[in-house]
Amino acid sequence: MSLNPVRPWRNIYRRASRQIMVGAVPVGGDAPISVQTMTNTDTSDVKATVEQVQRCADAGADIVRISTPDEDSTRALAQIVPEVSVPIVADIHFHYKRAIEAAEAGAACLRINPGNIGDEARVREVIKAAKDHGCSIRIGVNAGSLERDLLEKYGEPCPEAMVESGLDHIKILQDNDFHEFKISVKASDVFLAAAAYQQLADATDAPIHLGITEAGGLMTGTVKSAVGLGNLLWAGIGDTIRVSLSADPVEEVKIGFEILKSLGLRTRGVQIISCPSCARQGFDVIKTVEALEKRLEHIKTPMSLSIIGCVVNGPGEALMTDIGFTGGGKDAGMVYLAGKQSHKQGNETMIDHIVELVEARAAELEATKEAAE
Repeated sequence: MSLNPVRPWRNIYRRASRQIMVGAVPVGGDAPISVQTMTNTDTSDVKATVEQVQRCADAGADIVRISTPDEDSTRALAQIVPEVSVPIVADIHFHYKRAIEAAEAGAACLRINPGNIGDEARVREVIKAAKDHGCSIRIGVNAGSLERDLLEKYGEPCPEAMVESGLDHIKILQDNDFHEFKISVKASDVFLAAAAYQQLADATDAPIHLGITEAGGLMTGTVKSAVGLGNLLWAGIGDTIRVSLSADPVEEVKIGFEILKSLGLRTRGVQIISCPSCARQGFDVIKTVEALEKRLEHIKTPMSLSIIGCVVNGPGEALMTDIGFTGGGKDAGMVYLAGKQSHKQGNETMIDHIVELVEARAAELEATKEAAE
């Protein structure tokens, strides 16, 4: 039996979109849904920013955004870009010169709203800089900063206003023969964001950047993002995502991957399937899973691990995972490899043993992959 059988009822059919490049990362089309985050260091502090970008990249970030609000930050960007391993998006809001400087400094993408950076001549200058330096552009519409005329027209932020804003910005780029763009229509309200993205998906074939903006702290923001992004991804909408949290950017990356993994859209690292624990458990499931999550963070190879406290559901879950451990008593449990019973293992040494098994399996899979390539 295959450990990951394809079943029609779990397939997600993605919306068709154009593909653009953000540096070396394809976004849209049939490319994997990429995971993004944003630094929260002072950009002019080159060392701190590079270190944070690299921590995010090590956690799996495909793209990292950096704020460039002033000349000091765009000067720093020129030093940061050569030192990091992922493409950098320069976050621009109002000053068109910052966008030009960021493109010259090596940014792979500019996050702007073309209508917010001045007259048509300034927009043309930014587009020329993007073309000259191979930058793509993200149009970033936000419910909290809609244009005044749209708020007067609609009376409040609403999906129609957000989509109209996005399409207006798209027209500016297209009228200047620029097509390497993606777009987002973010809101902190899950319903508003979801409705805006659904309307946007029908209105354009541009790649879509998903996010629930200002989602909150680690727990509340994770829940809101999982509900909002999960709903849209399940509907086939979204080509790149950012989970926006008041937390370490590395946590945004981890949670982004967990959302994608839960829908079978990306596989990276160890996916742990574990029970919530109850009086039947033969070992402390909660502490075991906490320990394994920390000790297996370095594994990038996709694989599945089931940790179940008793034999009620344990054997069934183990059938579908690469490695499994099922509690069978107070002293020992059963280890499963590739869905089959393998051997008993004492509870006291079980964590070390599972880590060894996972590391060995990861090395085996990587060797097989290299041989195939």
